[in-house]
Amino acid sequence: MQNLAKIEPVDYLIIGHITQDVTTDGLKLGGTASFASLTARAFGVRVGIVTACAPDLILDQLTGISISRKNSIHTSTFRNTYTIEGRIQHILHVADGIELEDVPPAWRDTPIVHLGPLTGEISPTLARSFPNSLTGITPQGWMRGWNSEGVVSYKAWDEAEKVLPYVQAAVMSIEDVRGNEDVIASYAAQVPILIVTEGAAGSRVYWNGDVRYFRPPQEVEVDPVGAGDIFSAVFFIKLFQTRDPWEAVKVATLVAANSVTRVGLLGVPTPEEVTRFTTQIIEHPIK
Repeated sequence: MQNLAKIEPVDYLIIGHITQDVTTDGLKLGGTASFASLTARAFGVRVGIVTACAPDLILDQLTGISISRKNSIHTSTFRNTYTIEGRIQHILHVADGIELEDVPPAWRDTPIVHLGPLTGEISPTLARSFPNSLTGITPQGWMRGWNSEGVVSYKAWDEAEKVLPYVQAAVMSIEDVRGNEDVIASYAAQVPILIVTEGAAGSRVYWNGDVRYFRPPQEVEVDPVGAGDIFSAVFFIKLFQTRDPWEAVKVATLVAANSVTRVGLLGVPTPEEVTRFTTQIIEHPIK
């Protein structure tokens, strides 16, 4: 872990495992922490990551981001296989868990805190640990189980009531709950803002007893991996800036739709794209 005395305050803090993803081209850096942090950096904010991974994990792609890492025997490692029936995901290794004590004191009043678990590694108590922050979550890792062979499947999120009422916003995929509308309704009743993404179909936003649907522009999909993480980072940043979920999701929709046209971390927006999409919202609002 970094020397805590040298850690400077940040504007956007993402907590969760940086991963290695097994691909046909070898091991690639991945995980919500990677995609969200690079997206936040493109918005010109100071970004920090709290993670757990093996000490030999190379993080050169995250240059310009402050990383406080807890040394672990393993780095969380995933392998995705795509079939006609859908994605089959394997977890090959899991890094250590993350507690409040792993968060540097200088980062405990960060304006935006994003909890992004992938393997259930984040303690639910962290949802209540940042009272001076806008805390957003991407809870997929709390709904992910796996068998002895590492094959991932859905599991009920038994501790949802310990998290959702204590954060300002949650972003999840409809795939996270296998399309179960009863679960979505339950979550929407517990958290101030719930966004449910539905891939190329767009997203829906629950806020103040209302629900609105947002459709993205059509793009040629090359790689959808990381699009949800990019969407979430943009949404949390714009929500903090505007305090308006409807406006925040418009920008997030454009940036995420653009991300699927490139492979892996290349889908992260550039600062120029951030400016272009933000301007596009102002001039040509999404209906």
